[in-house]
Amino acid sequence: MLTKLTILTPRPAALHHRSSPSSMRIVRSGFLIALALFGTMLAGCSSLLPRGSDATQVPWKTFEEARAAVEAIEPFRTRKSTLMQNGFDPYHNPAVTILSYPEIIQRFAAGSALQGEEYEHGIRSCLLAGQACSGYSIAVKRIRQNRIGNFWLDILGFLRRTNITGFTFNAMILFVDDQVVYVVYSGQPKMDEMQVRRNPLGPLQSIGDAIRVR
Repeated sequence: MLTKLTILTPRPAALHHRSSPSSMRIVRSGFLIALALFGTMLAGCSSLLPRGSDATQVPWKTFEEARAAVEAIEPFRTRKSTLMQNGFDPYHNPAVTILSYPEIIQRFAAGSALQGEEYEHGIRSCLLAGQACSGYSIAVKRIRQNRIGNFWLDILGFLRRTNITGFTFNAMILFVDDQVVYVVYSGQPKMDEMQVRRNPLGPLQSIGDAIRVR
């Protein structure tokens, strides 16, 4: 008599299983941390962009300071020796340039439609004084150039934004011997410009320009 054997095979385990709440929290926390680190990295990249400055090393840090120093000069009262003690010494202040009599003549004669008697009293006094006439030319500038925007677009040359800020100040002082006879100033009190350069090809743009030049 034959006995029928029944072989029982175990069912395969389920391929899919539910993740536990704790594991989901770990994954979510890791994602948020990675996202925060990525955002911090992008924010920090902007600080890696080049920056530059162009400044004259002078006692005056602002346009207002330079203007106040020049406005304190009184023609026919202030002395050159006094100015040198107050920061206008050309041997210590790189913004001050000495003007000779021929240079002063050229400045007022070149392209001027005025006759000699039409100039201001101080200018006429200097021009008529001959070699006793001298002057100071003052040129002050403080210019900052900051590259701003996306680090990768900038460094690869696709889009480059440069913010230019600062001021420029110019003045001229005329002397007859040791006495100030004329003073005038000009300049740009506030400079705030944005230069934008776009290269659709990015780093390939310079290669194309080089090939075209050849």
